[in-house]
This record gives sequence, structure tokens and C-alpha cells, in this order.
Amino acid sequence: MATAEAPRKYALAGTGSRAEMYVDALLGPHSDLGSLVAFVDSNEHRMQYHDARIAARRPDAQPARHYGPEQLGEMFDVERPDALIVTTPDFTHARYVTAALDRGVDVICEKPMTTSVQGIADIVRSARAASGSARDSAAAKLVVTFNYRYSPRNSVIKEIIQSCTIGKVTSVHLEWCLDTVHGADYFRRWHRNKANSGGLLVHKSTHHFDLVNWWLGDVPETVYAQGGLRFYGAANAAERGLGKRPELSRDNPDRDDPFTLDLEADAKLRGLYLEGEADDGYLRDRDVFTEGIDIEDNLSLVVGYRGGASMAYTLVAHAPWEGYRVAFNGTGGRLEIEVVERGSVAPDRHTLDPSVAEDPERPDEHV
Repeated sequence: MATAEAPRKYALAGTGSRAEMYVDALLGPHSDLGSLVAFVDSNEHRMQYHDARIAARRPDAQPARHYGPEQLGEMFDVERPDALIVTTPDFTHARYVTAALDRGVDVICEKPMTTSVQGIADIVRSARAASGSARDSAAAKLVVTFNYRYSPRNSVIKEIIQSCTIGKVTSVHLEWCLDTVHGADYFRRWHRNKANSGGLLVHKSTHHFDLVNWWLGDVPETVYAQGGLRFYGAANAAERGLGKRPELSRDNPDRDDPFTLDLEADAKLRGLYLEGEADDGYLRDRDVFTEGIDIEDNLSLVVGYRGGASMAYTLVAHAPWEGYRVAFNGTGGRLEIEVVERGSVAPDRHTLDPSVAEDPERPDEHV
């Protein structure tokens, strides 16, 4: 294991699109903190895709060795990583998290932690066993990456609420809009099946629930939820008279169809998925209006918090713009914010997420 001063050894389970963020971080701004020693994936092509990217940027880097999911134990024994990064499909998270914790290896896990009650129970058991004594600083640790807290605007909301500027919060109204670019993509890929992702309440809304819990410094006590598949899927397409749809976007003769995804035209999607299909049969460009989708695209919740506040929450995955509106009612006032992350309905209106906007005085930095 690494000391406090020595660079850490990282293994990465799951080499799809999300993995690239971690690979790039260890190649770039955090290269002094550690290195990748192993990839774990069922798709050999995707592991080779990341090998090529690493070699292009760091020709002197030691190649990460490849392991299949069934070789996870062997990977731990041979590579002895200090931490495992988990970016596999959501329903597999618990398996990787518990395997690492049971071996005393730290875990950085993409949200959600898991998709099932049994998965949570298994992770809690392993985490408790790994923690040992509360004074044991060497105990294996689990971190789930809820990084959305640290968007500057979200941190400011936390500061305002903590300062009691609006008094004690009595209720929260949160509306989250996914547009037909980002939102539609969940209905093409493996997320379209609840067995894989838990649905958008688990896969996507966990970010939003974490924000509200953190903003309030509170935990939910009661939850009522309802939702349905009301826009995507074959039945909705038939109801709106969209005609027969191809199973895959690549077979759609209408190249101007806004719901078509061209894997060939995008170097990353082509390299990771189109060229990797032969390894595992995963199809990244399923049509969003076909059979087989069992997750919801419209969701509503009413949540009661232990401290007395309530939340009304809605998520829609087919909005014409992307962003959110949130309002806090308090005993001393009201706090509102509207964020347009992609203003598709008004392309000439430059109201964009300020956390990704360039500062003209500092063009190489983000504000």
C-alpha cells in the first residue's frame, strides 16, 4: 500500500464513457497523485481504447494490465491497488465495492452506490467490517462521487441557508428538466432497463436528492412517488403517429431525425462502442421509441424531512431546455434560483451554466 507521500496505485473497473474522466485526471492535473495499474472490464476493445489514449499522452507510462470481471480477485492479488475506481453499470456496483472493501482497498464509486436494498446491505456490512476501530486511519474507505455539491452556485445556496438569511426552511420546490439531447440518451443505452440502472430516480435523481439533503442538513422521513413512461417508448410513439421506428439509430434513413444518434460521426462513441460491439454485443444507439424500455421519463415526489420541511420534486426527461428551478420557502424569506444549462428553446439567448462559461479575463480557466 502507498504511504501518505507515495503516489497511489489505482485500478479502474468499467471502461465506458465515464471512465475517461478518471483516466484524464490521472494523466493530467492529478498525475502526481497516482497511476493506473489495471483495467477491469468484460470488453477488451474498450480497455485497448483507453490504452491508446494513455500511450498518446504519456508514451512513458506503464500500460495498465487487463482483467475480466471474473478475474477481480486475481487483480487484487497481483496488482495490490490502493484504490478501486468503480464506473461499471449501476447494478454491478455492489459487487465491486464489497470486493474491494473486504480486501482493505479504498473505493471511489460513481453514483448511485447501488440499485437494490440487498446491494446496500452488502455494502454496509463490508464497510462496517472494513472500518474496524474508529481510530484506525488505515481502514479502507468508500467515497461516492456526489460532486454536484461543489458547483459554485450550489455551494452559495448552502451558505445562504446555513446563514439563516431566509430563516428556517419550511418547504422546497425542485423542478429538474432533462432535454431531448441529454434526457433522450438514457433511453438509448443500458439505463433504459430498470434492472440495470434502477430508473432515473436512482441513477439521475440521486444527485438532486443529495443536493437537497445537503442544503437542508436533513434526511427524508417519508416519501411518496409516482411516475410513468409518457414520451419515449414504442407505445407513446404509436400514439403520436411517429410511424415505424428502426431498432437502431444507424438504420434510420432520416438523418435529420433529432432523436437519431450517429455513432460513426463521434470519435469517442465510435471508438468506445461502435468498434467494441463485437466483444460483448452492447448496442449504444438503440432508438428511443422502441420496445423494451421500462424506466420512467416523468417523475414526481413529495418528501417529508425529519426536521419538518417538505419537498415537492419533479423530473422530466423530454424538456425543450435543460436545467432546473429550485425555491426555498423560509420563516424569514424565500430563495429562488433558475439555471439554464442548455437553452435549446432560445439558442440566441446566452443564458448558460456559469460554472462552464469562460471568463473573458481568464480564457484558460472556468468560473
